[in-house]
Amino acid sequence: MRANKSRDTGPELRLRSILHKRGLRYRVNGRPLRNLRRTADIVFPAARVAVFVDGCYWHGCPEHYRPARVNDRFWREKIDANRARDRETDQLLSDEGWSVIRVWEHEDPTQAAGRVEGVVRGAITNS
Repeated sequence: MRANKSRDTGPELRLRSILHKRGLRYRVNGRPLRNLRRTADIVFPAARVAVFVDGCYWHGCPEHYRPARVNDRFWREKIDANRARDRETDQLLSDEGWSVIRVWEHEDPTQAAGRVEGVVRGAITNS
């Protein structure tokens, strides 16, 4: 389990690189809300945009998630709890006026960066 990184994963680094090349500046692994002990992978505080890059296995991707063969009950409960926490996080951030973007690790980083850029630039323009 130690090999599973919680930050600076390949998909995160690719997305961040593209966003940086497009002139967007952000914080890495930040708490959008101080009183909420959850961190977003990429945070745009001025635009109030939080980006989460979710792993297909750990967050139960509908396309790529495959149930564990060993200790399946434990892992099913773990993945279900992760999904519930993700939904709760999205709701809490939305309630505080944040835009939440979830990117699956298998998504094309250029397309994901386009989505993120559109929301961030739109939020900056509207403020």
